[in-house]
Amino acid sequence: MGLEEKERIIIPDENGEEHLFEVLFTFDVDKTGHSYIAVVPGEQSEDEEVEVYAFRYEEKNKDDDDLSLFPIESDEEWEMVEEMLHTLAEEDSES
Repeated sequence: MGLEEKERIIIPDENGEEHLFEVLFTFDVDKTGHSYIAVVPGEQSEDEEVEVYAFRYEEKNKDDDDLSLFPIESDEEWEMVEEMLHTLAEEDSES
């Protein structure tokens, strides 16, 4: 059984510096029509506590891998993303 290749994306910070992130998961919310992505920094040591970042995103072009990321600003959105994180973490620990 081979190792699964992690999807990675590059996100520039406010200073224009690019940072590599690994995608944990993406999901769509039918009720709102929005899509969300959760990522972790791509370069960190095994014993380091992992900080998860989440964004609402839109694909710029269907044929392109380019995404527009938007900060999650409402408490309702954060609660939804956190609930999804907990659900996926539970599923991961059961397998």
